[in-house]
Amino acid sequence: MRKILKWIAIVLGGLIGLAILVVLGLYVSTTLRMNKTYDIQPEAVVVPSDAASLARGKHWAEMHCQSCHGPDLGGGPFFEDPSLGYVDTPNLTSGKGGIGGANTDADWVRAIRHGVGHDDRGLVVMPARLFYYLSDEDLGALIAYLKTLPPVDNELPPLNLGPLGRVMLVLVELPPEFTTPDATVIDHGGPRPVTPEPGVTVEYGEYLTHVCTVCHGENFNGQAMEREGLVPNLTPGGEVAFWTEEEFMTTLRTGVTPGGHQLNEFMPWKYFGQMTDDELRAVWLYLQSLPALEQGN
Repeated sequence: MRKILKWIAIVLGGLIGLAILVVLGLYVSTTLRMNKTYDIQPEAVVVPSDAASLARGKHWAEMHCQSCHGPDLGGGPFFEDPSLGYVDTPNLTSGKGGIGGANTDADWVRAIRHGVGHDDRGLVVMPARLFYYLSDEDLGALIAYLKTLPPVDNELPPLNLGPLGRVMLVLVELPPEFTTPDATVIDHGGPRPVTPEPGVTVEYGEYLTHVCTVCHGENFNGQAMEREGLVPNLTPGGEVAFWTEEEFMTTLRTGVTPGGHQLNEFMPWKYFGQMTDDELRAVWLYLQSLPALEQGN
């Protein structure tokens, strides 16, 4: 009997020791991944101060920044779960807890275009790979506007992954924006993308729709996403093939499709709907120029 108990104790002790090693390895692995740094020397971008540029920067912020950072760009929780952890979108203003007062022009370029924070760590849930395509002029205007934001006091807790969140991070079961900062996929030293002249053209429509690929896919034919569900196909192979330009614009302005379907909360139509008529027409031209594809999976 003693011999059996001895073996049981040995087995249990071994299992406990193994569990401790696994937990330690998990913690070290996820901590190293979250704290990985990037040596990025951002290119110089002229930050203007004229009224027209500030208005252009405000326009870009309304279309693309407010949906995550809030109407006042004061940030807030992006993801919060007791078992998985906490991730926020930063306070972009100069108020308490904000980064606006400390960020230099180079810091803004590094964050927006390269997805790297002032501490050289990759930014999570920051789709910098999409904003990498912003022209120097538009990026400079956006930074100029961000520097004029009224201060918002909003001190946020640091990023923190719970035990289950760390397990999922290692198993790569979290969405890519949590597991792979965009800093790892951007060609930081590559040539700048060519920026088309603003206008109602296919080329300018493509420029404006880079951000749409995060949900609708690289080919714009939609995909199934965990939170968003089935994201629609925007090519002529999808429902939009039966819409008119006016119906497309109305959908983005009202959030209701021609068939009376209300777009869900994950489609930031309230922000994209702030595009000018010419910008929306350019987007429509580009989508109509795409090959007709079947709905993506």
